[in-house]
Amino acid sequence: MVLKRKAYKHIIDWKHNNKGKTALLLNGARRVGKSYLAEYIGKNEYKSMIRIDFSNPPKDVITIFENDSHDIPLFLTKLSLFYQVRLHVRDSLIIFDEVQLYPKARQLIKHLVADGRYDYIESGSLLSLKENIRDILIPSEEEEIEIHPLDFEEFLLALGDDITVSFLRECYTQKKPLGQALHRRVMNSFRVYMLVGGMPQAVIEYATSQNFESTDSIKRNILALYRRDIAKYAGAYKQKVTAIYDNLPGQLSKKEKRYKLSSIDKEARFRAYEDAFMWLADGMIVNPCYNATDPHFGLSLSMDHTTQKIYMADTGLLVTHAFKNHTFTGNALYKAILFDKLNVNEGMLMENIVSQMLRVNGHRLFFYSRVDKNNRENHMEIDFLITHKNKISPIEVKSSFYKKHSSLDKFMNRFASKLSESFILYQKDLMHKDGVTHLPIYMAMFL
Repeated sequence: MVLKRKAYKHIIDWKHNNKGKTALLLNGARRVGKSYLAEYIGKNEYKSMIRIDFSNPPKDVITIFENDSHDIPLFLTKLSLFYQVRLHVRDSLIIFDEVQLYPKARQLIKHLVADGRYDYIESGSLLSLKENIRDILIPSEEEEIEIHPLDFEEFLLALGDDITVSFLRECYTQKKPLGQALHRRVMNSFRVYMLVGGMPQAVIEYATSQNFESTDSIKRNILALYRRDIAKYAGAYKQKVTAIYDNLPGQLSKKEKRYKLSSIDKEARFRAYEDAFMWLADGMIVNPCYNATDPHFGLSLSMDHTTQKIYMADTGLLVTHAFKNHTFTGNALYKAILFDKLNVNEGMLMENIVSQMLRVNGHRLFFYSRVDKNNRENHMEIDFLITHKNKISPIEVKSSFYKKHSSLDKFMNRFASKLSESFILYQKDLMHKDGVTHLPIYMAMFL
């Protein structure tokens, strides 16, 4: 089964526009489909391809890197001979997979690009951690693309639906409701997407089997892989990374979703855990969301990095992570959540999926929180802030049955001159009310 990924077009654009002037760096979490994309491009867009997997490189290949990289023509000739692949000028691709495990290969990119005969794609994760760039010169000849889990449109394409999203985009652009029957159908598909998630192996399994239980088994394996990676690569702070990782569902299930280190250790301080948070973010296992204390177009200028929410990068993985010890198993658990028969904090899943969609759209994540101990009326909590046309748009994620949006009202009054459109994302059809655009939650893909 071939997954249609939007990143494919970006890679094709890189190939045709750069013509070998830069290498392409695919950055993303483990099992998110980086290697698949690189190989698919190699097989379909080039006459020949060599892929070097640095998670298990042949000793002879490492010897070529160590002994011959000073002579690029000789180096490339030896790679061609070792892999028995004929290289064609401007029509061959060389892939450095899991390049973070062999930083010298990344440093060599500068000279390989200067040679100009072939194209190069690097893929990896944890690419900016100091352990993975120590003692090397990071090449300026890299162009980076982040690879995320499949978004809702890519998920529907995997299920054979190439019609729905174009209609949703039209409704969003014209700000017109879908109608209840169609909205219910799309909302049901979106719930399935939320539960399955966007990790390629899980999506392929669900698309071919329609079985939640086998999908859940794949996600459990991915979560176990992440734990092994933490143990193997997180170094001196692996215990802290593990503690944060294990506690993610518990933090997100609370009404106040800000990550509280006191839940791990009452004496814990952010400074001692800062590297652990960075490790998870750099591995793109989580999406951090920071408090912007003075919201305006430059949200990062007022970012309080010690006050943050930590969302999981894939909501399907969050579901499995949250219920890994539940008495329900497989299909029973998923159907219970899908049909609202299980006492689950649905807000946790809805807020996480919104963070995922905003992040895929290129937004850095921010929220707004104001606490006034002397006057509770001044309390405000806005789930997300995004920038739009030199202004900001506040976003609140609500259940279908919410009665009011007092925090959003107070925020709109206080920062009126700085605001673009204000949004509520919920589980009903599109409408505009009280100066706020109410969008069905699946339309977060268009923000």
